[in-house]
Amino acid sequence: MTKEFIKHAFGLPYSHTGTTPIYLRIYLDKMPDTKEKNAQFKAYLASLQNASQFRRAKIKIKPDQIAEVDSSQHEIMQCLDVVLGAMQFRLNDLHKVKAPGSQRRGKRTIAKEKLYKHIRQHICKMHPNFNIGITTGRQGDWGNLWHHSYRHWLFVPSERRHDSSKKKRK
Repeated sequence: MTKEFIKHAFGLPYSHTGTTPIYLRIYLDKMPDTKEKNAQFKAYLASLQNASQFRRAKIKIKPDQIAEVDSSQHEIMQCLDVVLGAMQFRLNDLHKVKAPGSQRRGKRTIAKEKLYKHIRQHICKMHPNFNIGITTGRQGDWGNLWHHSYRHWLFVPSERRHDSSKKKRK
């Protein structure tokens, strides 16, 4: 899934219309797999430059420009972790969790919910009526995959089965 996410999510084929090549630098959080599998994945990423849409956009990916970093040591990735964590927290209804035997939510739970609401407020400035449970969409233009300053994706496995008895209450 990560391969397809990197290939499609950022709208890279729509990022460049010039004649000079664009060289990407890709930073990945430390990957938990074997060195062989990690090398395979990096080779796949480097091979994206051979896909027709990447060739048309003159996007180049050198293998030595694909790096693993420790996100706790990289400020931008730390910020991304905070945003993703806030979204995951809300999507999984963790903002409602109370400690066993408690009537109240914990201080951290309340703080995380406030953070989510703050982030959502900023997203709503870019995407009015933002709904965390659906993809933000392209608004009719594939180029918006690149031009939108915030993209939100709902990943749906192709083998999913919908259980209509399991839905959120209003």
